[in-house]
Amino acid sequence: MSRYQPRHAVGTTRVDIAPLDIAPLEIAPVETARSDRRTVLRLGAATVAVGATALAAPSVAGAASRPTLKLGSRGWQVKSLQTKLRANGYWCKGANGVYDSSTQQAVMALQKMRGLSRDGVCGPNTWKAVDTIYRPVSRTKSGNIMEINKGRQVILFVRAGKVKWVFNTSTGNGERYWSSASGRYLYATTPSGRFAFQRAIDGMRRAPLGNLWRPRYFNGGIAIHGSPSIPGYPASHGCARLDNKAIDYIWSANLAPIGSRVWVY
Repeated sequence: MSRYQPRHAVGTTRVDIAPLDIAPLEIAPVETARSDRRTVLRLGAATVAVGATALAAPSVAGAASRPTLKLGSRGWQVKSLQTKLRANGYWCKGANGVYDSSTQQAVMALQKMRGLSRDGVCGPNTWKAVDTIYRPVSRTKSGNIMEINKGRQVILFVRAGKVKWVFNTSTGNGERYWSSASGRYLYATTPSGRFAFQRAIDGMRRAPLGNLWRPRYFNGGIAIHGSPSIPGYPASHGCARLDNKAIDYIWSANLAPIGSRVWVY
């Protein structure tokens, strides 16, 4: 019996030691797995970050890669531009894929509202504005009115307190000029204030200071009227110029009936 016990003790010792030798081998894979998971998570986060950058980039890169559109341009890009303009209240005659004078004026109105260069050409900066286009907000919060914003050089037609249409315009340039009608020098201003449409001429009025197409008067001799020249800055003797296509639409849609309100600011 005395010889058996040492053999039993030795056997027991070998059994006890074996797990101690194996234990570290079992732990290592767990640490590796955790490390792998951390690596995967870090790579995943980096992938998400890169993906987010890739998603954000097209608005800038897309604007830069699109063609510059201007008077005379044609195609589906023009039609897409016209559709977005009209959907957000910037009036142009239609979405027919032809960059006509009414589209040029609508683009200029958008440029004015967004503080861009006023050239009526849809280049990279204007494309960015088109990508984030929204309907302008009027000062009037109820009822129907025509607002002339001299600071922005735009006309807003408001219906039930919401902007229906925005038009490019050019108002008085503030310069001194000779008035043959009054026999004295006057200043080319568009007075601020609240008025109402008083009368209209359905045709061409040949006045001493120039021709007025289908004028609608709201303050003495000051009217909104059609003109072949509506630049991006104040250029008139006091009237608010509009593209001829625009004034034709205003007449056909009865946007400025006699007696309706006008607010110039």
